[in-house]
Amino acid sequence: MTSAADPSGSAPAAGGGGFRVTIVIAVVLSAILEVLDSTIVNVALPHIQAAFGATNDQITWVLTSYIVASVVVMPLTGFLSRRIGRRRLILTAITGFAVFSMLCGISWSLASMVGFRLGQGLFGAFLIPLSQSILFDSFPRDKRGQAMAMFGLGIIVAPVAGPTLGALLTETFSWRMVFYVNLPMALLALLLITGELPPDKPEKIRTDWIGLGLMALAIGTLQFALDQGGTLDWLSSRVIQVALIVSAVSALFFLVHGLEQGERNIVNLKLFTDRNFTAASLVIAGFVVTMFGTIALQPLFVQNLLGFSVLDAGYMFIPRGLAAGFSMVITGAVLSNRVDGRLLAAAGLVLTGTGNLMLGGLNLNASFWQVAWPGAVSGLGMGLVFVPLSTLAFERISSAHQDEASGLYNVTRQLGSSVGIAAVGGLLTHAVAVNSARLTEHITPYAAAVQSYLHPLGLNPETARGVAVLSGEVARQAALLSYMQVFTLTGWLAFALLPILLLMTRAGGHGGGAPMAH
Repeated sequence: MTSAADPSGSAPAAGGGGFRVTIVIAVVLSAILEVLDSTIVNVALPHIQAAFGATNDQITWVLTSYIVASVVVMPLTGFLSRRIGRRRLILTAITGFAVFSMLCGISWSLASMVGFRLGQGLFGAFLIPLSQSILFDSFPRDKRGQAMAMFGLGIIVAPVAGPTLGALLTETFSWRMVFYVNLPMALLALLLITGELPPDKPEKIRTDWIGLGLMALAIGTLQFALDQGGTLDWLSSRVIQVALIVSAVSALFFLVHGLEQGERNIVNLKLFTDRNFTAASLVIAGFVVTMFGTIALQPLFVQNLLGFSVLDAGYMFIPRGLAAGFSMVITGAVLSNRVDGRLLAAAGLVLTGTGNLMLGGLNLNASFWQVAWPGAVSGLGMGLVFVPLSTLAFERISSAHQDEASGLYNVTRQLGSSVGIAAVGGLLTHAVAVNSARLTEHITPYAAAVQSYLHPLGLNPETARGVAVLSGEVARQAALLSYMQVFTLTGWLAFALLPILLLMTRAGGHGGGAPMAH
């Protein structure tokens, strides 16, 4: 009998006892496959749109189909790992991901591309949770900070390298190469895992089809609403209204059904009785809102308002990535065994919030480094949050429930990312409308500020040219105010997450939920 909340925190190494470098390389490669694909495809979207003659609304389905499929099946990681075995599941996931990557590369229409992306998402969903749990089990407790640092490096470096690699492949060869590049990495990961990860015995467990259906409906419709809300104008769209209602009702029935089923439910909801796991899930969901919300807006800000080139907008993320990698290595190798993980995570939230607040203080004259340095400060925070938070989340989760807990933890991360991107987009649109209206209230042909702005340009506020120039400047100022307000809000959100850390116990402590039999 094993327990989902295991005070000892002991877990057998993935390799059957002892750490092996090949396992680390294999699982980090598997995680990079999924993360790299999410950013490398974004660069190729305009080329895919031109190739298939798709509209702006239609081309978004290339991204949405993958994300919705991924987030729906990700919570099933633990169930399928027990049902067919962890080794067989990750080998199947890598193989399926590679096959559908190849099919995406040879797709002949938008419909075929969307279908193949759906398959890619179904298999890719398991790569990060399984990689994380295998890596976690491969290290003894005092080395788990290093495990999470290695894992974090992979999923931080990949998004930074993705746009640059995607641009090079697309411009040098074809957009189809952004999918073919997955194949050699997948092959190497398959060879390493096949040789190093020992087989495990599948369990004969009943499939809770009702719970499965309710969970898929709740998460899938929520993710659809988040992805398509901006395109369909949110609650003014009947489709979005229906999706949110279906998601809420399905989630309610899923919770009721899950409490009745107990551990027989498709997802073991009792995992959330562990205090550290629940608090860490809440913090990571909020943290990625602040992180991905800012990352999504920054390229638009520097290109549309500051006039930076596409390449400069991409280069601006390099200091953030380097800072994040540095903090992950230092946190995992040096700090994780010497400093309370809650204090490290708190320092990371403070740094992330500070970096976002620094972005909120910029103006239209900001230089490259004035924008890049706040990103580097936030990047330092990323490593300090990610490593200890992941370690604390699984501190009391037994080896038997690692895959299931990792799936749930990562689906909260994915949903937090989607909420963050959708929320900042909606807030920015609303802020631009409000700020434009407020600034326009004070604009008259006789206002001193209007005269002092137009006179040096040789323009008159009563001429068509003068009105056009004035309107353009009002729009720029309204947009600047809006970006600054949203950046500032994401900064304060990072600080607002700090009290949740007080709910957690220190690594090695014995607080939290009671052990649960399995």
